[in-house]
Amino acid sequence: MTQPTFDTSLLDDPTKFAENRMPAHSDHRWFASEQELATGASSYEQCLNGSWKFHYAKNPAGTIAGFEATDFDASGWDDIAVPGHIQLQGYDRPQYVNVQYPWDGHEQLEPGEVPQRFNPVASYLTRFTLDHPVAEGERVSITFHGAESALSVWLNGRWIGYACDTFTPSEFDLTDALVEGENVLAAQVFKFSAASWIEDQDFYRFSGLFRDVVLRRRPATHVEDVRVRSELDDDLARAVVSCRLQVVGDGQVSVRVVDGPELERGDDGTFTAEITDPRLWSPESPELYQLRIEIDGEETDGEVIAQAFGIRRFAIEGGVLKLNGQRVVFKGVNRHDFGLNGRVITRAEAEADIVLMKQNNINSLRTSHYPNNSFVYELCDQYGLMVIDEMNMESHGVWDKLWRENLPVEQALPGDRAEWLPALIDRADSMVQRDKNHPSIVIWSCGNESFGGGNIAKLADHFRELDTRPVHYEGVHHDPRYPDSTDIVSQMYTSAAAVEEQLRQHRDKPFILCEYAHAMGNSFGAVDKYIDLAYRDELFQGAFIWDFADQAIALTDRFGKPYFGYGGDCGEAPHDGEFCGNGIVFADHTPSPKLAEVKKLYQGLVVTVGDAEFTVDNRLLFTSSDAYDCRVTIARQGVVVARSSIGTVVAPGERASYPLPELPTEPGEYTVDVSFHLRTDEKWAPAGHEVAFGQAVVRVGEAPVRPSAPAPEVVHGIHNVGVRGEHFTALFSKLHGGLVSYRFGMTRDGGHEMLRQVPRPNFWHAPTSNERGWQMPARDGQWLLASQYPTLAPEVAQPEVEQADDRVRLSYRYLLPTTPQSTCQVSYLVSGDGRIEVTLEVEPGEGLPDMPEFGMLLATQPEFNRLEFYGEGPDECYVDRRAGARLGVWSGLVEDQLTPYLRPQEAGSHTGVRWATVTDARGRGLRLECADTMEFSAMPWTPVEVESALHHVDLPPHQRTILRPALMRRGVGGDDSWGAMTHPEYCLPTGEKLTFTFSFQGLLG
Repeated sequence: MTQPTFDTSLLDDPTKFAENRMPAHSDHRWFASEQELATGASSYEQCLNGSWKFHYAKNPAGTIAGFEATDFDASGWDDIAVPGHIQLQGYDRPQYVNVQYPWDGHEQLEPGEVPQRFNPVASYLTRFTLDHPVAEGERVSITFHGAESALSVWLNGRWIGYACDTFTPSEFDLTDALVEGENVLAAQVFKFSAASWIEDQDFYRFSGLFRDVVLRRRPATHVEDVRVRSELDDDLARAVVSCRLQVVGDGQVSVRVVDGPELERGDDGTFTAEITDPRLWSPESPELYQLRIEIDGEETDGEVIAQAFGIRRFAIEGGVLKLNGQRVVFKGVNRHDFGLNGRVITRAEAEADIVLMKQNNINSLRTSHYPNNSFVYELCDQYGLMVIDEMNMESHGVWDKLWRENLPVEQALPGDRAEWLPALIDRADSMVQRDKNHPSIVIWSCGNESFGGGNIAKLADHFRELDTRPVHYEGVHHDPRYPDSTDIVSQMYTSAAAVEEQLRQHRDKPFILCEYAHAMGNSFGAVDKYIDLAYRDELFQGAFIWDFADQAIALTDRFGKPYFGYGGDCGEAPHDGEFCGNGIVFADHTPSPKLAEVKKLYQGLVVTVGDAEFTVDNRLLFTSSDAYDCRVTIARQGVVVARSSIGTVVAPGERASYPLPELPTEPGEYTVDVSFHLRTDEKWAPAGHEVAFGQAVVRVGEAPVRPSAPAPEVVHGIHNVGVRGEHFTALFSKLHGGLVSYRFGMTRDGGHEMLRQVPRPNFWHAPTSNERGWQMPARDGQWLLASQYPTLAPEVAQPEVEQADDRVRLSYRYLLPTTPQSTCQVSYLVSGDGRIEVTLEVEPGEGLPDMPEFGMLLATQPEFNRLEFYGEGPDECYVDRRAGARLGVWSGLVEDQLTPYLRPQEAGSHTGVRWATVTDARGRGLRLECADTMEFSAMPWTPVEVESALHHVDLPPHQRTILRPALMRRGVGGDDSWGAMTHPEYCLPTGEKLTFTFSFQGLLG
């Protein structure tokens, strides 16, 4: 009989997706005894992670024939870490593409065909000896939990099998190929296969063995599969728990609930038990029960299984998605399995992600766009997150081709192509069978961005045959021929207004946004509109942010400086640039400023603070407000003057108001914060952690009147006008069009110079990623010219000088190079104490677009690197992203103010600023004030310098501190990043005169 062998023709045949692979089953573990289970280490498992011998070839033709033989000498091969991506260990290169296929433009291929010139092959070798000898009747398997994208396996020279679903386990029976003593395991992983056509997700393209590789022994009597279900009575007072087992071999089986009833075996083999007054699983209270399954086999070792399960009901009831009878609003986020080691994620890293989500009021996640590692679902079970579990399917590149070339829908992939259906059904089976027992999973998803067609409709029906959870697929929105492909209307990046309009006309299914608020770079603006809608229309049931963490590669530049790289930084082509930087956390999974907004908008207790009382709207489903400690904090310019606790009892879905303590009588501006905190330690946060807050700002009495100062002296020169007082001198140039010197604190050499260049009106900021998406630089470039190249108006004296009571006003009029021309006047009102009040007036030319910002740019000394301000913070905030900010006094270093988005862009601004100081270590510097409020930023670089840098390491050395007080900056927007502009109400008005006034004064320290 001829021994079967691997043939590379399998790679480009979509119908050949698994050869000799074992059937999928639940992700349970089995132990030899209760004592062993208590340790968490199973003698039935042997992990093969570690250092393997490795050979790299750029395509199958370059591989070493016969490397799988037991006598092959691999001593000259490299060592490589398993799990790990080969691209992060010195082979091939990481490639970030979104819609584009990685081979696009290099080889002309049709769906299913595989690149021939460049298809990297990773050949692996390792040796192992079983920890325990194989007993009579036992079987031994090997599981590759993640191999991208096609895997072939040999043991002791014998071909074992082949599989090509990257993100679910590929398990093979090794028993008949094992030998006593040392065994030689060989594997080849091919970067591209036919399956790569339906693995075109928006992510970095890697390859290799990137999840655990594990040997498992199965005793002669063994539980191969576990399925646990629970059914709740309508009144939720009783649950029937059922457990169906697939048992191989003969033996006595018992099933019981730990600290609960024994399950009785019925005639059909199903074990069942009743639980009265069950503890229900929900994100607010993720109650888990434990099943203990025990088998005493005949003449074989025993087997003990601990299977967690939750009792909960999630279903479409009355046309609405409900959990345990209550309407759900998904406050969700999309999450890639991605960190600093790519998709090689440890349990601890995943747990840190989920803890951070819980701490920031996220209640659900979508596994974009493939099944995650099993421990992610275990953690969601334990911490309480609802999960849309998404199948590994995306063919975005082919869908893109359909509309770009106006092709018929028959050319969609997988579409109606019969040869692709078996692979889809297999992927659904692999996901559902592995994940079915996790109560956190509430919805199955057929995949992502693959248009539509009959195959996906059949796939959805297959999900329904396997399980009772609702089925989701967004592509029906684009190809409505098979509406039953989804139980839920799902769209991406639809504006809140458009969602509301659609729901006026179509109300046949629940509506979610499986992706929204494209959080690319500095964005996440106006998201409150979606949340408001979710609580106004019961059919709009929430949305999932795109996405959780920036995908980026840790790199080092030519000067040894570390940075995070994005598409193209590894020399790959094609690529999609910084489009991988969409996280509400950075690449190292530390919070970005966007996360504060997420936490505020997603909070379950909505707190509105008035003059004499505060109101609590309880949006939680099952938790009363008295589960939390309510604190009231009153502060005056950041200094706490009173604290108290108030008891509240607001039931879920209810609203109530409570009186506030009296304010102090001392005149001033006060903040009144009402916040809710954990009373006790939770798994995801310690006691005292804040879960919700609201703030009001109240003024008591009149603002103090600034004391008058003696009038300053004016010196009229030929080319300059000087203004001086006891502690300062200011020099206004007639030639250079502005304030060329401001010295404060008189010394032998004339005082400390506070300015590094002439202050100038500023209408520009470095484009954000979202603004680049709608071509902002091209539309608004005139405002960049206006900022860089204003000229003095020739028809008036420059400056105009007039006495104003005990102060002197000097004014300049500028012509701005816009088409049509705009004009700007800058007036400096100088007091004898050195305070200079600046007023800018701009008259835009007719028909010009709105300005990116309107304010002033002042360059001061680099030593003034300590920032303190009284305004909204502590993180950056913008007019359409300020809900998560609070008024207070905040401080930091100027060099840290440019938020480290993957590509430098407008960042680091603050709204509602009353005053700000930048000082050196001695306290010498500048103080800026605004009688109303202003937006303010301080950083070491101008907008043009920021815009010119592709990475933060490209920014020039710190030579100045750049201050940008502004009337307003354009909001950051964020409905999407490829055309959605900032909402009009968060833009500066057009076609009208604008005025902004602020002041600055030196500080002696």
